[in-house]
Parts: sequence; C-alpha cells; structure tokens
Amino acid sequence: MEEFNSVDVKTLAVGDVVKAKVTKVEDKQALVDVGYKYDGLIPISELAALHVDKVSDVVAVGDEFEVKVTKLNDEKEELVVSKKAVAGEKAWDDLAAKLESGEIIEAVVKDIVKGGLVVDVGLRGFIPASMVGLSFIEDFSDYKGKTLKLKVMELDKEKNKAILSHKAVLEEEAKNKKQSVIGGIQPGQVLEGTVQRLTDFGVFVDIGGVDGLVHISELAWNRVEKPSDVVKEGDKVQVKVLKVDKDNERISLSIKETQQGPWAIAAEKFKKGDIVSGSVKRLASFGAFVEIAPGVEGLVHVSQIANRHVKSPNEVLKEGQTVNVKVLEVNPAEQRVSLSIRALEEEKVEQAEQASRREHQQFQQENNQSLGVTLGDLFGDLKDKLK
Repeated sequence: MEEFNSVDVKTLAVGDVVKAKVTKVEDKQALVDVGYKYDGLIPISELAALHVDKVSDVVAVGDEFEVKVTKLNDEKEELVVSKKAVAGEKAWDDLAAKLESGEIIEAVVKDIVKGGLVVDVGLRGFIPASMVGLSFIEDFSDYKGKTLKLKVMELDKEKNKAILSHKAVLEEEAKNKKQSVIGGIQPGQVLEGTVQRLTDFGVFVDIGGVDGLVHISELAWNRVEKPSDVVKEGDKVQVKVLKVDKDNERISLSIKETQQGPWAIAAEKFKKGDIVSGSVKRLASFGAFVEIAPGVEGLVHVSQIANRHVKSPNEVLKEGQTVNVKVLEVNPAEQRVSLSIRALEEEKVEQAEQASRREHQQFQQENNQSLGVTLGDLFGDLKDKLK
C-alpha cells in the first residue's frame, strides 16, 4: 500500500475521509484497500445517493476514490466505509457554488416519480414537473436515461432537498436565441413565418425562433373583423418587418404589406367611364363613399347623387345600400376615385329619349308604307291637266 498512499494510514476513526482502491466486487458490497491493517467494506447502499441494482454498475476492481469511515471495530476487524457520504458532501458544496453563480450543470435522469424526475448530481436531485419543459408535459417516460442541462434552483441540506430546473435552461437558451435573431432583423425585410397564435388584436408569427405581432389592421388591405377570417394556426405566411424594438424584444410585422395594395389593383381594374357596382359605406354632408373593391372607396359628390337637386345624401342613399356608379376619375397616387350616380341616370334618360325618337321615326315610316301611295301618285294627273 506504500504505492497507493503517500503517507501510511496508521490509525483510523469514524468520520475520517481516506483514499480507497477497489480490490473485490461482490453482489451486495465492494471491498476496498484504504491503507489500513484490513480491507474496508462498502455496502451497496453506500455506493451512491440513488438506488443501485448491482455493485458492478458503479465500481470495478482497481477504481480509486475517497470514502468516509462510518464504522470501525478492530476486535471484529470490521471497517465500513461510504463512497456516497464523500460524494454527497462534495456535491452539496459544488451545487451551492452553482446556485450562486447560475452555472449550468448536466445530469442523467435516473428515475421518474410522481411529480417529476430524479437525477444524480452526486446526491439525489429533483426536477419538479413544472420545471422540466417550457410547456406542459403529460408523459415523462422518454426522459429516463436522458442527460439534461440543469440549473440549481433551491438547496436545503438539512432536509436533503436539491431542486433543479431544465426549464430555466431552456428559457435562457430561448432568450439568447431571441436576442440573436432580433439583432439580425431590420425594418423593411420580408420574411417567411409560421402563424403561432391568434388573439382578438392580431396574430403572432414565428420568424425563425422569435415571435412577431401582426396587428389585426395589418392582416389585409380590407377591414378584418377577426384574425381567423384571414389565417389559422400553422399557416405559412409572408411578412414584412415594420418595426424592431430590441430593448423590449418586440417585433411589429405586416402581412398586407407583402401583398399588392388595393389601389394598385384599382389602377389596373378601373378606368374612366366604367360602370361598376358598389356598397355605400359612409355618408357625409358633401357626398357618399362607395366601396367598389376591397379597400377602395370612391366619392359620389352630393351633386352627382341624382339628376335633381339633393340637399343631403341621406335623402337618396343609406349605408349598406348597393348602387351602380360610373367612374369619372381614377387617381391611384392620391388614392382617390370620383364616382357618379347622376351620370347613369342622365344616360338612362338620354337612352329613353333616343329610344322614343327611334320608335316615332319607325312609326312614321310604317304609316307611310301602309298608305301605299305617294304625293306624286295623288297629284300627278292634276299636274298634267294644268299644263
């Protein structure tokens, strides 16, 4: 044992911590040389903080480590030592330092119990169910044997309680990733995202690990009553970055800005002289606003509402009414369309008058043809007699 210990251990007492070398592995115990006059014995229960099925799962012949003397009887040559006690003392000190620094540790899930997971951190560590994942986890069966990154949350040596959290690590990783993603996003960018959540005021879209808000007013060019009318969870959408608030980690997005605007469509769809159908949206003292396409409202000036004098638009029109209008002017740059109902009424009158004139002419032609004679026929003989 001179090679094993630099200083011979001549005396031992309960509570001493000494070096040990495994000399024999049995089913329920291991024998170790601690430099004493006879070998020490480590019961299977003193090998580790957690349950051990087989001694060979923990130690092998030749392994070296420190042990604590728990029982000594020279008369019976009985020396009992504990590997668990030394590992536990070191673990408490180590975990206390990690708790203070916030350092992340790794541990293997040894068991699944009611309310959470048990891990080996040199002593029995417990991860409550609420501290395992970012969201509710119904089945923990897949976690047994997994190595998890953990943060120490609470220690109570007297109660032998060590509480750890995997959720805290995931939250920190998510925050770091979020800050990294936000740092690389600039207003004006167009990105692809996935709709995550719908709310009354808009939808949250994942754009690479960070959620941005598309306000309900930015979902479409036309008025949206509720977000579910436009998108659903899981939809892939194109979004334009409107604003990035790095301090508050907020990103404002727009779906409508990635789509062709209604006035661009109006420029292609409507021309001066076109006759279209629309819905009266608003009435004002100077006229009525008629929606002729989603997001495109044109003004029917009060003077263009009827072919008679109208003091107020509500004398003739009401909100929600469907009317036919004639396009007088389209100005997409100023988002303005001038419309007229009066022009259509005047055209109807003109068309009616033209139809009446045509009918009158046709009637005269038909009457003349029905007589079968001409003025020449009637007065031709009289003309000859006067010669």
